[in-house]
Order: sequence, then structure tokens, then C-alpha cells
Amino acid sequence: MEVYIDFEGNSMVFRLIGELDEHSAEFVRRRLDSSIAECRFDSVIFDLSRLSFMDSTGIGVVIGRYKAIRKQNKPVYVRNPSPTVDKIFRMSGLYEIISKI
Repeated sequence: MEVYIDFEGNSMVFRLIGELDEHSAEFVRRRLDSSIAECRFDSVIFDLSRLSFMDSTGIGVVIGRYKAIRKQNKPVYVRNPSPTVDKIFRMSGLYEIISKI
């Protein structure tokens, strides 16, 4: 699992590459939490174009980071989900709380 954190204007972009599952969840959680705590941003975008798989643990990671970001009254978006991840987001109802751009 690879995690890249970039900025596009005032938006912090999390690029997740690989599989977000029980084996990688803690690593991803720590990387994202430290960036959320340390960086200034107006919104967060999860770029999931290269995320090939996500299980229920991965869904929990995304929801937990969503809640932390929303506590700061910042919007959260999902961009370019791979077909597999898009299906997981639709089936789990994640698009009801996180907008796809």
C-alpha cells in the first residue's frame, strides 16, 4: 500500500495506491491522521484511481477520516474511484456521505 499526500490549491489530496484492507489499514490511518492534524486545508479529496481493493476495514478507515475532517467543517470528496472501489462505495452507501467529483 502506498499513500501520497499532495495539495491542489487549498485542497489536500490523498492518493491511495494498492489494497486498503486489514493489513494496510493501520499504516494508512496513521499517515492520513498525521496530515489531517498537521496541515492546513480547505477540503480533502480521496483520489482512488489506483486503489485496486478495499474491504470493510478500509471502509472504516475512510469513514473515520471523514468524521475527523468534518469535525473541522471541511468538505470531503472522492475522485476517480477504480471500478472495483466504485462498486464498494455504491454498495456500502458511502456516496451518501462523501460526494464523488
